[in-house]
Amino acid sequence: MKKPLLTILCGLSVTVSAAQNITKAEVAKRVDAIEKKIIAWREDFHEHPELGNHEFRTADIVAKHLKSLGIEVKTGVATTGVVGLLVGGKPGPVVALRADMDALPVTERTHVPFASKATTAYMGNTVGVMHACGHDSHTAILMGVAEVLASMKSELRGTVKFIFQPAEEGVPPGEVGGAQQMVKEGVMENPKVDVVFGLHIQSYQPAGTITYRPGGDMAAVNDMQIIVKGRSSHGAYPWSSVDPIVTSAEIINNLQTVVSRNLHITANPAVVTIGAINGGNRSNIIPEQVSMLGTIRTFSDEDEKMIIERVKQIATKTAEANNATAELKIPYSNHYPVTYNDPALVAKMLPTLQATAGADNVKLRQGETGAEDFSFYEQKAPGIFFHLGGLPKGADPVTAPAHHTPDFFIDESGFTLGVKALCNLTLDYMAMAGKRN
Repeated sequence: MKKPLLTILCGLSVTVSAAQNITKAEVAKRVDAIEKKIIAWREDFHEHPELGNHEFRTADIVAKHLKSLGIEVKTGVATTGVVGLLVGGKPGPVVALRADMDALPVTERTHVPFASKATTAYMGNTVGVMHACGHDSHTAILMGVAEVLASMKSELRGTVKFIFQPAEEGVPPGEVGGAQQMVKEGVMENPKVDVVFGLHIQSYQPAGTITYRPGGDMAAVNDMQIIVKGRSSHGAYPWSSVDPIVTSAEIINNLQTVVSRNLHITANPAVVTIGAINGGNRSNIIPEQVSMLGTIRTFSDEDEKMIIERVKQIATKTAEANNATAELKIPYSNHYPVTYNDPALVAKMLPTLQATAGADNVKLRQGETGAEDFSFYEQKAPGIFFHLGGLPKGADPVTAPAHHTPDFFIDESGFTLGVKALCNLTLDYMAMAGKRN
């Protein structure tokens, strides 16, 4: 009787780790021993959040920790990024592991004892600062991975590159940062990375679970600016104006037809959203111009090109019909490609995730219109970006506070699974590469 392929692959995963003399049981033992440290790191980062390109305190803590483990450290990469290089005792591939460090301009509303009270200046305003997307968790988890793998240095069959990245959430116009800048500064070279792994914790996914998707996992993103220019007048004499507010309202409504009438929605989803609109300062003055900010999310190059063209056409022609003009910048300040998980790599490493979390706790997920600049690393090397549960057991995922909101909450009980998964992916990939050689 033939064994199912999944059974064979799971068996291979266990054998591979054993061939490296590092079993998953040993990994689990070492991870569980430092769980309290991982949680303490996360809570400290959460209480002291920093926006993109300003993660000075966070980067300093990360760098000191890596150096204490005997890991070669480079700081100041892409402004505040930290890169650690752990050269194993045996030759083999270079595996990159990435965590993002930045927080968001959100005022925290949770009641955890380590809640953020930080504020800062952002885009000309004083704002609260909060780790409202889980990057504090990602940083603490990767610090734990570094500690565990460094303790196994002599047995490692290859090199591990730890990438602690700033500014995943983007930077204000005029600045550079994030994964794209780290790639430009050579983080995927010297030594050249063979494979890259990363994770994202999810507030609506049960703790103790992992989800994954081969191919397009998260959408490409283009932000955009639309400036509508008209002619100002007194609000009592609108016939003397070319009203940019009315024109902007028509543009926003017309943009809703891009996805509903131009996209083959059964093939790929997409989003066109206007998130900010600003114009005027008095009730009785029609202003000269209105500015809008928005986002476009797509899963293919063809859809991206089509939607950008339609957005430009709709905005300019609608403005023209009202005797106004519309100027567009797409992208305005950032563009992320599709987060694309190499299907062959996913097939090869899926048994590792299943052996780590239990097969019932690893599930295929739907593509998501959220975006991730992890995609820039995957343009340079095959990669897997998977998702880690952070929802308290028994809680309702439908009512869980969303990412990027003041009530965002993560259950810390799932952190050790993230550490174990990244450790085992690294070890198993190295062992498989060694068998091929």
